[in-house]
Amino acid sequence: CHRTAGSLLSSSESSQRVLSGMRPTGRLHLGHYHGVIKNWVQLQHEYDCFFFVADWHALTSSYDDAHDVEQNTFDMVVDWLAAGVNPGAATLFVQSRVLEHAELHLLLSMITPLSWLERVPSYKDQQVKLNDKDLGTYGFLGYPLLQAADILIYRAGNVPVGADQVAHVELTREIARRFNHLYGREPGFEQQAEAAIGKMGKKAARIYKELRRGYVEQGDAEALERAQALLAEQANLSIGDRERLFGYLEGGGRIILPEPQALLNEYPTLPGLDGEKMSKSYQNTIALREAPDVVDEKIRTMKTDPARARRSDPGDPANCPVFSLHEIYSDSDTCKWVVEGCSSAGIGCVDCKKPLIEAVNVEQDIIRKRAEEFEDDPDVVHSILQEGADRARDAARETLEDVRAAIGIGHR
Repeated sequence: CHRTAGSLLSSSESSQRVLSGMRPTGRLHLGHYHGVIKNWVQLQHEYDCFFFVADWHALTSSYDDAHDVEQNTFDMVVDWLAAGVNPGAATLFVQSRVLEHAELHLLLSMITPLSWLERVPSYKDQQVKLNDKDLGTYGFLGYPLLQAADILIYRAGNVPVGADQVAHVELTREIARRFNHLYGREPGFEQQAEAAIGKMGKKAARIYKELRRGYVEQGDAEALERAQALLAEQANLSIGDRERLFGYLEGGGRIILPEPQALLNEYPTLPGLDGEKMSKSYQNTIALREAPDVVDEKIRTMKTDPARARRSDPGDPANCPVFSLHEIYSDSDTCKWVVEGCSSAGIGCVDCKKPLIEAVNVEQDIIRKRAEEFEDDPDVVHSILQEGADRARDAARETLEDVRAAIGIGHR
């Protein structure tokens, strides 16, 4: 639907919007594909999705070595497209092409307590892991706030993340809550909210008041959810009135920046060739567009259950990284065959790996062929990103107009 510039995105629209991004690290591997991209491919048909290349984020830890960012961006986006991310169904763009991210980051930095950034779990963890880099910079400290701006600039209600990123989404919620508390109060807000309740009809108004009382006075979270669902059904309320009533539920003001929810990915961490988490930094990956003979070689040399020192030794699939891949790639009959054959030493590790090699290559063959089309015509990729940036910029500008006006620097 099309809205006039400066109009608030309704809470129901926000709940249908997804935002997710990836740093431009070049070609992707199977861990990226099963942990992130397959999820995107599904989400794009269920939500209004914005998927972006987080090139500014790449600078927070690699500011002194950014010469590969553009090529890495192209290679990564080709992988997205080849894996089934559809620019007709989702908005694909590069973060630095939408400058509104930076302005919202600046404005939010004015209200975000320093202690909130310092307590983000990954802040100290990354400093330890990347101790060969000088990360005593404002950019590195502030990258969770830039992440928050990335989400809030689109008023995205949902953010697909792994468990280790939930803290970042929670920080974004706190920042949105603080912003709404500081700037969401209009003159006569309560009177306008009460007037809006009167437009709901007697029955709906009575239920809304009861549910609001249950939440405000008793902290009943279920009452809050029921009240929010009730508001979403009110077709006769304007967007402005609906947002006032969403804010009034929690005793605050108008909701300018909706609080996002974390959408937890269902796939577990994918094991690499050495049994550790698949990661480029560990050099244990199978790339998403690997040559068939390379896939064959890598999986054949992949570590298995250490208990199987000899072909005649029985093993335990639960202790074997190869079986973790079977659980993703193989059907139930094949998995059953692996479990029985491994635990009884009826099959060897090479036997176990053969159907896995075949399944990975079948999947990759499709992706390789799609990728060739985009690599042969790079202008198509650049055009997709340009059109995506234009769409993203339109949505981001609407948010910024509301944010500036709420703060008092709209200058209209």
